Amino acid sequence: MSRRARYLALLVICLAELLVVLDNTIVNVALPSLGVELHTDISGLQWVVDAYTLTFAGLLLAFGHLGDRYGRRRVMMIGLAGVAVMSVGGALASDLGQVIAARAAMGVFAAAVFPATLALIINIFTDVKERAVAIAAWTAMAGIAIAIGPTAGGWLLEHFSWHSVFWINVPVAVVVLVLARLLIPESKTTHVGRLDLLGIAFSLLSVTTLVWTIIEAPHQGWVSAISLSGYALSVVFFAAFVWWELRTDSPVLNMQLFRIRRFSLPALAIAVAYFSMFGFLFMITQYFQGVMELTPLQFGIHSLPFAAAIAVGAPLATLIAQRIGTTAVIVFGLVVMSVGMFIAGQVKVETPYLGAVVVSMVLMGLGLAIVQGPATESIMSSVPLEEAGAGSAVNDTTREAGGTLGVAVLGSIVASVYTTKVGPRIDAIPDFLMTPYEKSFARETVISVLEIVKRPTVPAFAQQKADLVYAMKAASLEGFQLASYVTVSVSLLVAVAVAVFLPWKPAAESVLLVWKEPSAK
Repeated sequence: MSRRARYLALLVICLAELLVVLDNTIVNVALPSLGVELHTDISGLQWVVDAYTLTFAGLLLAFGHLGDRYGRRRVMMIGLAGVAVMSVGGALASDLGQVIAARAAMGVFAAAVFPATLALIINIFTDVKERAVAIAAWTAMAGIAIAIGPTAGGWLLEHFSWHSVFWINVPVAVVVLVLARLLIPESKTTHVGRLDLLGIAFSLLSVTTLVWTIIEAPHQGWVSAISLSGYALSVVFFAAFVWWELRTDSPVLNMQLFRIRRFSLPALAIAVAYFSMFGFLFMITQYFQGVMELTPLQFGIHSLPFAAAIAVGAPLATLIAQRIGTTAVIVFGLVVMSVGMFIAGQVKVETPYLGAVVVSMVLMGLGLAIVQGPATESIMSSVPLEEAGAGSAVNDTTREAGGTLGVAVLGSIVASVYTTKVGPRIDAIPDFLMTPYEKSFARETVISVLEIVKRPTVPAFAQQKADLVYAMKAASLEGFQLASYVTVSVSLLVAVAVAVFLPWKPAAESVLLVWKEPSAK
Protein backbone atom coordinates (compact mmCIF):
# COMPACT_ATOMS: atom_id res chain seq x y z
CA MET A 1 0.00 0.00 0.00
CA SER A 2 1.13 3.55 -0.66
CA ARG A 3 1.65 5.92 2.26
CA ARG A 4 -1.49 7.87 1.28
CA ALA A 5 -3.57 4.68 1.12
CA ARG A 6 -2.31 3.55 4.53
CA TYR A 7 -3.28 6.80 6.20
CA LEU A 8 -6.69 6.91 4.50
CA ALA A 9 -7.29 3.41 5.85
CA LEU A 10 -6.17 4.63 9.29
CA LEU A 11 -8.69 7.47 9.11
CA VAL A 12 -11.55 5.05 8.42
CA ILE A 13 -10.36 2.68 11.16
CA CYS A 14 -10.32 5.56 13.64
CA LEU A 15 -13.85 6.54 12.61
CA ALA A 16 -14.98 2.97 13.34
CA GLU A 17 -13.31 3.22 16.75
CA LEU A 18 -15.00 6.59 17.27
CA LEU A 19 -18.42 5.02 16.76
CA VAL A 20 -17.77 2.30 19.33
CA VAL A 21 -16.34 4.63 21.99
CA LEU A 22 -19.10 7.15 21.27
CA ASP A 23 -21.66 4.50 22.21
CA ASN A 24 -19.91 4.19 25.56
CA THR A 25 -19.88 7.94 26.32
CA ILE A 26 -22.90 9.54 24.70
CA VAL A 27 -25.38 7.45 26.69
CA ASN A 28 -23.98 8.78 30.00
CA VAL A 29 -25.48 12.18 29.26
CA ALA A 30 -28.89 10.62 28.64
CA LEU A 31 -28.94 8.67 31.93
CA PRO A 32 -30.84 11.31 33.93
CA SER A 33 -33.46 11.69 31.19
CA LEU A 34 -33.76 7.91 30.91
CA GLY A 35 -34.06 7.57 34.68
CA VAL A 36 -36.83 10.16 34.94
CA GLU A 37 -38.85 9.11 31.88
CA LEU A 38 -38.55 5.35 32.38
CA HIS A 39 -38.80 5.51 36.21
CA THR A 40 -35.64 3.54 36.95
CA ASP A 41 -33.26 3.46 39.90
CA ILE A 42 -29.46 3.67 39.90
CA SER A 43 -29.17 -0.09 39.37
CA GLY A 44 -31.23 0.23 36.20
CA LEU A 45 -29.05 3.10 35.00
CA GLN A 46 -25.95 1.01 35.70
CA TRP A 47 -27.39 -1.73 33.51
CA VAL A 48 -28.01 0.72 30.67
CA VAL A 49 -24.25 1.36 30.71
CA ASP A 50 -23.11 -2.14 31.60
CA ALA A 51 -25.40 -4.05 29.22
CA TYR A 52 -23.30 -2.63 26.39
CA THR A 53 -19.89 -3.00 28.01
CA LEU A 54 -20.75 -6.44 29.40
CA THR A 55 -21.53 -8.11 26.06
CA PHE A 56 -18.78 -6.04 24.48
CA ALA A 57 -16.12 -7.25 26.95
CA GLY A 58 -17.39 -10.83 26.93
CA LEU A 59 -17.27 -11.24 23.15
CA LEU A 60 -14.11 -9.30 22.22
CA LEU A 61 -11.97 -12.43 22.41
CA ALA A 62 -14.40 -14.35 20.23
CA PHE A 63 -14.62 -11.70 17.52
CA GLY A 64 -10.87 -11.03 17.60
CA HIS A 65 -10.39 -14.74 16.96
CA LEU A 66 -13.03 -14.75 14.21
CA GLY A 67 -11.39 -11.76 12.54
CA ASP A 68 -8.06 -13.57 12.45
CA ARG A 69 -9.77 -16.61 10.91
CA TYR A 70 -12.25 -15.15 8.43
CA GLY A 71 -10.99 -11.63 7.72
CA ARG A 72 -10.72 -8.62 10.02
CA ARG A 73 -12.35 -6.17 7.61
CA ARG A 74 -15.24 -8.57 6.97
CA VAL A 75 -15.96 -9.05 10.68
CA MET A 76 -15.66 -5.29 11.28
CA MET A 77 -18.15 -4.55 8.51
CA ILE A 78 -20.64 -7.06 9.95
CA GLY A 79 -20.25 -5.31 13.29
CA LEU A 80 -20.85 -1.86 11.80
CA ALA A 81 -24.04 -3.04 10.09
CA GLY A 82 -25.24 -4.62 13.34
CA VAL A 83 -24.57 -1.47 15.37
CA ALA A 84 -26.67 0.54 12.90
CA VAL A 85 -29.60 -1.90 13.07
CA MET A 86 -29.54 -2.25 16.86
CA SER A 87 -29.28 1.52 17.30
CA VAL A 88 -32.61 1.77 15.49
CA GLY A 89 -33.96 -0.74 18.01
CA GLY A 90 -32.73 1.42 20.90
CA ALA A 91 -34.21 4.56 19.35
CA LEU A 92 -37.62 2.89 19.09
CA ALA A 93 -37.52 1.43 22.63
CA SER A 94 -40.36 2.39 24.96
CA ASP A 95 -39.31 0.86 28.30
CA LEU A 96 -36.16 0.14 30.29
CA GLY A 97 -36.05 -3.54 29.34
CA GLN A 98 -36.05 -2.71 25.64
CA VAL A 99 -33.31 -0.09 26.11
CA ILE A 100 -31.11 -2.56 27.99
CA ALA A 101 -31.74 -5.26 25.36
CA ALA A 102 -30.82 -2.87 22.54
CA ARG A 103 -27.68 -1.77 24.38
CA ALA A 104 -26.66 -5.38 24.93
CA ALA A 105 -27.15 -6.18 21.23
CA MET A 106 -25.18 -3.08 20.25
CA GLY A 107 -22.38 -4.31 22.50
CA VAL A 108 -22.33 -7.64 20.66
CA PHE A 109 -21.79 -5.98 17.28
CA ALA A 110 -19.41 -3.37 18.66
CA ALA A 111 -17.28 -6.29 19.86
CA ALA A 112 -16.95 -7.32 16.22
CA VAL A 113 -15.69 -3.84 15.28
CA PHE A 114 -13.18 -3.00 17.99
CA PRO A 115 -10.56 -5.80 17.86
CA ALA A 116 -10.44 -5.48 14.08
CA THR A 117 -9.47 -1.79 14.27
CA LEU A 118 -6.20 -2.32 16.12
CA ALA A 119 -5.43 -5.61 14.33
CA LEU A 120 -5.82 -3.91 10.95
CA ILE A 121 -3.49 -1.09 12.03
CA ILE A 122 -0.80 -3.59 13.04
CA ASN A 123 -1.05 -5.37 9.68
CA ILE A 124 -1.20 -2.19 7.56
CA PHE A 125 1.66 -0.37 9.31
CA THR A 126 4.60 -2.76 9.27
CA ASP A 127 7.26 -0.10 9.97
CA VAL A 128 7.84 0.19 13.74
CA LYS A 129 7.90 4.01 13.83
CA GLU A 130 4.86 4.36 11.55
CA ARG A 131 3.02 1.82 13.68
CA ALA A 132 3.74 3.84 16.83
CA VAL A 133 2.29 6.94 15.16
CA ALA A 134 -0.78 4.99 14.01
CA ILE A 135 -1.35 3.56 17.51
CA ALA A 136 -0.95 7.06 18.94
CA ALA A 137 -3.70 8.27 16.58
CA TRP A 138 -5.85 5.29 17.55
CA THR A 139 -5.51 6.08 21.27
CA ALA A 140 -6.09 9.81 20.72
CA MET A 141 -9.39 8.99 19.02
CA ALA A 142 -10.70 7.83 22.39
CA GLY A 143 -10.20 11.34 23.73
CA ILE A 144 -11.96 12.85 20.72
CA ALA A 145 -14.89 10.46 21.24
CA ILE A 146 -15.11 11.41 24.90
CA ALA A 147 -15.21 15.07 23.84
CA ILE A 148 -17.85 14.51 21.17
CA GLY A 149 -19.99 12.14 23.26
CA PRO A 150 -21.19 14.32 26.16
CA THR A 151 -21.28 17.52 24.12
CA ALA A 152 -23.13 16.03 21.15
CA GLY A 153 -25.39 14.10 23.50
CA GLY A 154 -26.13 17.23 25.48
CA TRP A 155 -26.99 19.15 22.31
CA LEU A 156 -29.27 16.34 21.13
CA LEU A 157 -31.07 16.21 24.47
CA GLU A 158 -31.53 19.98 24.43
CA HIS A 159 -33.42 19.71 21.12
CA PHE A 160 -34.76 16.14 21.04
CA SER A 161 -35.61 13.25 23.37
CA TRP A 162 -33.16 10.64 24.71
CA HIS A 163 -34.01 8.46 21.68
CA SER A 164 -31.78 10.73 19.59
CA VAL A 165 -28.59 9.38 21.23
CA PHE A 166 -29.38 6.11 19.44
CA TRP A 167 -30.43 7.64 16.12
CA ILE A 168 -27.10 9.46 15.78
CA ASN A 169 -25.26 6.13 15.45
CA VAL A 170 -27.11 5.08 12.31
CA PRO A 171 -25.71 7.50 9.69
CA VAL A 172 -22.21 7.30 11.21
CA ALA A 173 -22.19 3.49 11.03
CA VAL A 174 -23.46 3.47 7.43
CA VAL A 175 -20.84 5.97 6.22
CA VAL A 176 -17.98 4.12 7.94
CA LEU A 177 -19.25 0.81 6.54
CA VAL A 178 -19.06 2.11 2.97
CA LEU A 179 -15.63 3.68 3.48
CA ALA A 180 -14.29 0.50 5.07
CA ARG A 181 -15.29 -1.52 2.02
CA LEU A 182 -13.55 0.96 -0.30
CA LEU A 183 -10.39 1.93 1.58
CA ILE A 184 -9.37 -0.80 4.05
CA PRO A 185 -7.53 -3.90 2.75
CA GLU A 186 -8.57 -7.32 3.99
CA SER A 187 -6.23 -9.31 6.23
CA LYS A 188 -6.43 -12.65 8.03
CA THR A 189 -4.16 -15.34 9.38
CA THR A 190 -2.97 -18.15 7.12
CA HIS A 191 -3.29 -20.89 9.76
CA VAL A 192 -6.48 -21.54 11.77
CA GLY A 193 -7.64 -24.31 14.07
CA ARG A 194 -11.05 -25.20 15.43
CA LEU A 195 -13.21 -22.44 16.87
CA ASP A 196 -12.97 -22.49 20.67
CA LEU A 197 -16.67 -22.36 21.53
CA LEU A 198 -16.20 -23.69 25.06
CA GLY A 199 -13.58 -21.04 25.84
CA ILE A 200 -15.88 -18.33 24.53
CA ALA A 201 -18.73 -19.62 26.71
CA PHE A 202 -16.62 -19.80 29.88
CA SER A 203 -15.19 -16.29 29.37
CA LEU A 204 -18.63 -14.77 28.81
CA LEU A 205 -20.14 -16.57 31.81
CA SER A 206 -17.34 -15.53 34.17
CA VAL A 207 -17.51 -11.82 33.26
CA THR A 208 -21.31 -11.69 33.21
CA THR A 209 -21.72 -13.42 36.56
CA LEU A 210 -19.16 -11.23 38.32
CA VAL A 211 -20.53 -7.91 37.03
CA TRP A 212 -24.16 -8.86 37.75
CA THR A 213 -23.22 -9.80 41.31
CA ILE A 214 -21.40 -6.52 41.94
CA ILE A 215 -24.21 -4.38 40.51
CA GLU A 216 -26.86 -6.14 42.58
CA ALA A 217 -24.77 -6.31 45.78
CA PRO A 218 -26.15 -3.06 47.30
CA HIS A 219 -29.68 -4.46 46.99
CA GLN A 220 -29.00 -8.10 47.88
CA GLY A 221 -26.30 -7.40 50.49
CA TRP A 222 -22.54 -7.51 49.88
CA VAL A 223 -22.15 -10.72 51.92
CA SER A 224 -25.59 -12.20 51.36
CA ALA A 225 -25.96 -15.78 50.16
CA ILE A 226 -26.85 -14.56 46.65
CA SER A 227 -23.81 -12.28 46.42
CA LEU A 228 -21.38 -14.85 47.81
CA SER A 229 -22.77 -17.45 45.43
CA GLY A 230 -22.30 -15.06 42.51
CA TYR A 231 -18.68 -14.37 43.43
CA ALA A 232 -17.96 -18.09 43.82
CA LEU A 233 -19.65 -18.96 40.54
CA SER A 234 -17.69 -16.33 38.62
CA VAL A 235 -14.44 -17.71 40.06
CA VAL A 236 -15.44 -21.24 39.02
CA PHE A 237 -16.22 -20.10 35.46
CA PHE A 238 -12.94 -18.17 35.25
CA ALA A 239 -10.94 -21.14 36.55
CA ALA A 240 -12.67 -23.38 34.01
CA PHE A 241 -11.80 -20.90 31.25
CA VAL A 242 -8.11 -20.84 32.19
CA TRP A 243 -7.99 -24.63 32.58
CA TRP A 244 -9.56 -25.17 29.16
CA GLU A 245 -7.48 -22.55 27.36
CA LEU A 246 -4.27 -24.17 28.63
CA ARG A 247 -5.30 -27.55 27.22
CA THR A 248 -7.11 -26.91 23.95
CA ASP A 249 -5.16 -26.92 20.67
CA SER A 250 -6.81 -23.74 19.32
CA PRO A 251 -7.53 -21.45 22.30
CA VAL A 252 -9.51 -18.29 21.85
CA LEU A 253 -6.89 -16.73 24.14
CA ASN A 254 -3.32 -18.02 24.15
CA MET A 255 -2.60 -18.01 27.89
CA GLN A 256 1.14 -18.22 27.20
CA LEU A 257 0.97 -14.55 26.23
CA PHE A 258 0.65 -13.64 29.89
CA ARG A 259 4.13 -15.03 30.57
CA ILE A 260 5.47 -12.06 28.60
CA ARG A 261 5.81 -9.19 31.05
CA ARG A 262 5.59 -6.57 28.27
CA PHE A 263 2.17 -8.04 27.48
CA SER A 264 0.62 -8.93 30.85
CA LEU A 265 1.63 -5.93 32.98
CA PRO A 266 0.55 -3.26 30.44
CA ALA A 267 -2.75 -5.18 30.07
CA LEU A 268 -3.22 -4.97 33.85
CA ALA A 269 -2.38 -1.26 33.79
CA ILE A 270 -4.99 -0.62 31.08
CA ALA A 271 -7.63 -2.57 33.01
CA VAL A 272 -7.03 -0.47 36.13
CA ALA A 273 -6.91 2.79 34.14
CA TYR A 274 -10.30 2.03 32.58
CA PHE A 275 -11.66 0.83 35.92
CA SER A 276 -10.85 4.29 37.23
CA MET A 277 -11.98 6.20 34.14
CA PHE A 278 -15.38 4.54 33.60
CA GLY A 279 -16.18 4.71 37.31
CA PHE A 280 -15.14 8.37 37.35
CA LEU A 281 -17.32 9.17 34.31
CA PHE A 282 -20.34 7.41 35.80
CA MET A 283 -19.96 9.32 39.06
CA ILE A 284 -19.17 12.68 37.48
CA THR A 285 -22.40 12.33 35.49
CA GLN A 286 -24.29 12.05 38.78
CA TYR A 287 -22.35 15.04 40.12
CA PHE A 288 -22.86 17.41 37.21
CA GLN A 289 -26.55 16.68 36.76
CA GLY A 290 -27.59 15.76 40.29
CA VAL A 291 -25.39 17.97 42.49
CA MET A 292 -24.71 20.90 40.15
CA GLU A 293 -28.14 20.53 38.45
CA LEU A 294 -26.72 21.20 34.97
CA THR A 295 -28.59 20.57 31.75
CA PRO A 296 -27.24 17.78 29.49
CA LEU A 297 -25.60 20.32 27.17
CA GLN A 298 -24.01 22.15 30.09
CA PHE A 299 -22.72 18.80 31.34
CA GLY A 300 -21.14 18.09 27.96
CA ILE A 301 -19.41 21.47 27.90
CA HIS A 302 -18.21 21.14 31.50
CA SER A 303 -16.67 17.72 30.71
CA LEU A 304 -14.51 19.04 27.84
CA PRO A 305 -11.34 19.52 29.96
CA PHE A 306 -11.32 15.78 30.67
CA ALA A 307 -11.65 14.91 27.00
CA ALA A 308 -9.11 17.48 25.85
CA ALA A 309 -6.53 16.11 28.28
CA ILE A 310 -6.93 12.63 26.79
CA ALA A 311 -6.79 13.84 23.18
CA VAL A 312 -3.58 15.80 23.81
CA GLY A 313 -1.87 13.37 26.17
CA ALA A 314 -2.35 10.06 24.32
CA PRO A 315 -0.20 10.64 21.22
CA LEU A 316 2.49 12.50 23.17
CA ALA A 317 2.79 9.70 25.74
CA THR A 318 3.16 7.04 23.04
CA LEU A 319 5.96 8.92 21.30
CA ILE A 320 7.76 9.72 24.57
CA ALA A 321 7.61 6.04 25.56
CA GLN A 322 9.50 5.22 22.37
CA ARG A 323 12.43 7.22 23.75
CA ILE A 324 12.46 6.63 27.51
CA GLY A 325 10.68 3.29 27.79
CA THR A 326 7.16 2.11 28.52
CA THR A 327 7.58 1.41 32.22
CA ALA A 328 8.38 4.96 33.34
CA VAL A 329 5.49 6.39 31.34
CA ILE A 330 2.90 3.85 32.59
CA VAL A 331 3.95 4.28 36.24
CA PHE A 332 3.77 8.07 35.93
CA GLY A 333 0.33 7.85 34.31
CA LEU A 334 -1.08 5.66 37.10
CA VAL A 335 0.26 8.06 39.73
CA VAL A 336 -1.29 11.04 37.91
CA MET A 337 -4.67 9.24 37.79
CA SER A 338 -4.39 8.50 41.51
CA VAL A 339 -3.80 12.17 42.32
CA GLY A 340 -6.72 13.21 40.11
CA MET A 341 -9.09 10.72 41.71
CA PHE A 342 -7.99 11.71 45.23
CA ILE A 343 -8.72 15.37 44.47
CA ALA A 344 -12.11 14.40 42.99
CA GLY A 345 -12.96 12.61 46.24
CA GLN A 346 -12.49 15.84 48.22
CA VAL A 347 -15.20 17.73 46.29
CA LYS A 348 -18.07 19.02 48.44
CA VAL A 349 -21.48 20.43 47.55
CA GLU A 350 -20.12 23.99 47.80
CA THR A 351 -16.90 23.32 45.83
CA PRO A 352 -16.74 25.58 42.73
CA TYR A 353 -16.30 24.03 39.30
CA LEU A 354 -13.22 26.17 38.49
CA GLY A 355 -10.98 24.55 41.05
CA ALA A 356 -10.79 21.01 42.35
CA VAL A 357 -13.38 19.73 39.86
CA VAL A 358 -11.52 20.91 36.75
CA VAL A 359 -8.12 19.91 38.15
CA SER A 360 -9.33 16.39 38.92
CA MET A 361 -10.80 16.00 35.41
CA VAL A 362 -7.60 17.16 33.71
CA LEU A 363 -5.41 14.88 35.83
CA MET A 364 -7.71 11.90 35.27
CA GLY A 365 -7.72 12.51 31.52
CA LEU A 366 -3.95 12.97 31.33
CA GLY A 367 -3.32 9.92 33.49
CA LEU A 368 -5.51 7.72 31.30
CA ALA A 369 -3.86 9.02 28.14
CA ILE A 370 -0.37 8.50 29.53
CA VAL A 371 -1.15 4.88 30.44
CA GLN A 372 -3.22 3.86 27.44
CA GLY A 373 -1.01 4.65 24.44
CA PRO A 374 2.31 3.17 25.62
CA ALA A 375 0.58 0.16 27.19
CA THR A 376 -1.29 -0.60 23.95
CA GLU A 377 1.90 -0.29 21.90
CA SER A 378 3.69 -2.66 24.30
CA ILE A 379 0.90 -5.24 24.12
CA MET A 380 0.71 -5.23 20.34
CA SER A 381 4.50 -5.40 19.93
CA SER A 382 4.45 -8.63 21.93
CA VAL A 383 2.32 -10.67 19.51
CA PRO A 384 2.97 -11.87 15.95
CA LEU A 385 1.13 -10.31 13.02
CA GLU A 386 -0.94 -13.45 12.46
CA GLU A 387 -2.32 -13.20 16.01
CA ALA A 388 -2.95 -9.45 15.86
CA GLY A 389 -6.69 -9.93 16.30
CA ALA A 390 -6.23 -12.00 19.45
CA GLY A 391 -3.71 -9.49 20.83
CA SER A 392 -6.03 -6.61 20.03
CA ALA A 393 -8.91 -8.47 21.67
CA VAL A 394 -6.92 -8.91 24.88
CA ASN A 395 -6.07 -5.20 24.87
CA ASP A 396 -9.72 -4.31 24.31
CA THR A 397 -11.05 -6.90 26.76
CA THR A 398 -8.90 -5.57 29.58
CA ARG A 399 -10.15 -2.05 28.80
CA GLU A 400 -13.80 -3.01 28.76
CA ALA A 401 -13.66 -5.49 31.63
CA GLY A 402 -11.93 -2.84 33.71
CA GLY A 403 -14.47 -0.22 32.62
CA THR A 404 -17.45 -2.47 33.33
CA LEU A 405 -16.14 -3.32 36.78
CA GLY A 406 -15.41 0.37 37.38
CA VAL A 407 -19.05 1.30 36.83
CA ALA A 408 -20.23 -1.72 38.79
CA VAL A 409 -17.89 -1.50 41.81
CA LEU A 410 -17.59 2.27 42.20
CA GLY A 411 -21.24 2.85 41.29
CA SER A 412 -22.30 0.27 43.88
CA ILE A 413 -20.11 1.87 46.57
CA VAL A 414 -21.71 5.25 45.89
CA ALA A 415 -25.19 3.66 45.90
CA SER A 416 -24.57 1.89 49.22
CA VAL A 417 -23.36 5.02 51.01
CA TYR A 418 -26.04 7.21 49.44
CA THR A 419 -28.92 4.88 50.32
CA THR A 420 -27.71 4.44 53.90
CA LYS A 421 -27.46 8.21 54.47
CA VAL A 422 -30.57 9.34 52.62
CA GLY A 423 -33.00 6.49 53.30
CA PRO A 424 -34.04 7.47 56.85
CA ARG A 425 -34.63 11.12 55.85
CA ILE A 426 -36.89 10.12 52.97
CA ASP A 427 -38.81 7.58 55.05
CA ALA A 428 -39.65 10.32 57.56
CA ILE A 429 -41.41 12.46 54.93
CA PRO A 430 -45.23 12.06 54.92
CA ASP A 431 -46.76 10.36 51.86
CA PHE A 432 -48.88 13.40 51.04
CA LEU A 433 -45.66 15.36 50.44
CA MET A 434 -43.86 12.61 48.46
CA THR A 435 -45.54 9.61 46.86
CA PRO A 436 -44.12 6.11 47.52
CA TYR A 437 -42.69 6.07 43.97
CA GLU A 438 -41.01 9.47 44.43
CA LYS A 439 -39.51 8.23 47.69
CA SER A 440 -38.22 5.08 46.01
CA PHE A 441 -36.63 7.06 43.17
CA ALA A 442 -35.09 9.60 45.56
CA ARG A 443 -33.70 6.81 47.73
CA GLU A 444 -31.82 5.28 44.79
CA THR A 445 -30.08 8.15 42.99
CA VAL A 446 -29.13 11.80 43.45
CA ILE A 447 -30.41 12.47 39.92
CA SER A 448 -33.90 12.51 41.47
CA VAL A 449 -32.93 15.97 42.77
CA LEU A 450 -33.87 17.26 39.30
CA GLU A 451 -37.46 16.12 39.78
CA ILE A 452 -37.72 17.20 43.42
CA VAL A 453 -36.59 20.75 42.59
CA LYS A 454 -39.13 21.06 39.75
CA ARG A 455 -42.03 19.81 41.88
CA PRO A 456 -44.33 22.52 43.34
CA THR A 457 -43.48 23.06 46.98
CA VAL A 458 -45.99 23.00 49.84
CA PRO A 459 -45.05 26.09 51.94
CA ALA A 460 -44.73 24.04 55.13
CA PHE A 461 -42.42 21.64 53.31
CA ALA A 462 -40.09 24.28 51.80
CA GLN A 463 -37.33 24.10 54.42
CA GLN A 464 -37.62 20.34 54.73
CA LYS A 465 -37.35 20.05 50.95
CA ALA A 466 -34.24 22.26 50.85
CA ASP A 467 -32.63 20.22 53.64
CA LEU A 468 -33.45 16.98 51.84
CA VAL A 469 -31.94 18.15 48.55
CA TYR A 470 -28.74 19.23 50.31
CA ALA A 471 -28.54 15.94 52.22
CA MET A 472 -28.96 13.96 49.00
CA LYS A 473 -26.15 15.87 47.32
CA ALA A 474 -23.85 15.54 50.34
CA ALA A 475 -24.56 11.80 50.64
CA SER A 476 -23.70 11.16 47.00
CA LEU A 477 -20.37 12.97 47.44
CA GLU A 478 -19.60 10.95 50.58
CA GLY A 479 -20.04 7.83 48.47
CA PHE A 480 -17.88 9.41 45.79
CA GLN A 481 -15.14 10.01 48.37
CA LEU A 482 -15.09 6.38 49.50
CA ALA A 483 -15.08 5.19 45.90
CA SER A 484 -12.16 7.51 45.14
CA TYR A 485 -10.10 6.00 47.97
CA VAL A 486 -10.69 2.52 46.58
CA THR A 487 -9.58 3.69 43.13
CA VAL A 488 -6.47 5.44 44.42
CA SER A 489 -5.41 2.34 46.36
CA VAL A 490 -5.83 0.02 43.37
CA SER A 491 -4.03 2.38 40.97
CA LEU A 492 -1.04 2.86 43.27
CA LEU A 493 -0.71 -0.89 43.90
CA VAL A 494 -0.60 -1.56 40.16
CA ALA A 495 1.89 1.31 39.67
CA VAL A 496 4.20 -0.39 42.18
CA ALA A 497 3.76 -3.76 40.45
CA VAL A 498 4.60 -2.25 37.04
CA ALA A 499 7.62 -0.42 38.46
CA VAL A 500 8.98 -3.59 40.07
CA PHE A 501 8.27 -6.22 37.42
CA LEU A 502 8.19 -4.49 34.01
CA PRO A 503 11.63 -3.91 32.37
CA TRP A 504 12.68 -0.25 32.41
CA LYS A 505 14.81 -0.28 29.27
CA PRO A 506 13.00 0.56 25.99
CA ALA A 507 12.19 -2.50 23.89
CA ALA A 508 14.09 -2.16 20.61
CA GLU A 509 12.92 -5.39 19.05
CA SER A 510 10.29 -5.54 16.34
CA VAL A 511 7.11 -7.57 16.68
CA LEU A 512 8.56 -10.57 14.89
CA LEU A 513 11.65 -10.63 17.14
CA VAL A 514 9.79 -10.19 20.42
CA TRP A 515 7.58 -13.20 19.91
CA LYS A 516 9.21 -16.45 18.90
CA GLU A 517 7.62 -19.34 20.79
CA PRO A 518 4.27 -19.74 18.94
CA SER A 519 5.79 -19.42 15.47
CA ALA A 520 8.29 -22.11 16.36
CA LYS A 521 5.62 -24.62 17.24
